[in-house]
Amino acid sequence: MKGNAALGQLVRYAVVGIASNALLYLAYLAITAAGLEPKLAMSLLYALGVIQTFYFNKTWSFRHGGTHGPAFVRYCISYGLGYLFNLAALYLLVDRLGHPHQIVQGILIVCTAALLFLLQKLWVFRTDTSTPATTTTPSL
Repeated sequence: MKGNAALGQLVRYAVVGIASNALLYLAYLAITAAGLEPKLAMSLLYALGVIQTFYFNKTWSFRHGGTHGPAFVRYCISYGLGYLFNLAALYLLVDRLGHPHQIVQGILIVCTAALLFLLQKLWVFRTDTSTPATTTTPSL
């Protein structure tokens, strides 16, 4: 049953991610073609993606019943880590090694999504299965 739940989360997460990233990638191509620098374009669209996907991932993908505040803080931290990964990879692969940014960013979407799924599954929207153990002391 646990494997089915994780698979369901992954499928729902993928649907949210594919829809969001398809729109954001098209926007990325459009605004870089209009002259905006690739890392700045990625940065602006990344922030937009964080905001638009939080609600869907919390309520639908992971069906997390916890409060919004703490989950949103963890979500932003995880996306901050994903952002740094994406930015560093763009710098290395585009600026230093000269690969085309359109292809690199397309591949990075998938790599960053995998990293973010793991962070969300294991940390942001984790289900706390641990319950405080009650200890009883024998009466004398």
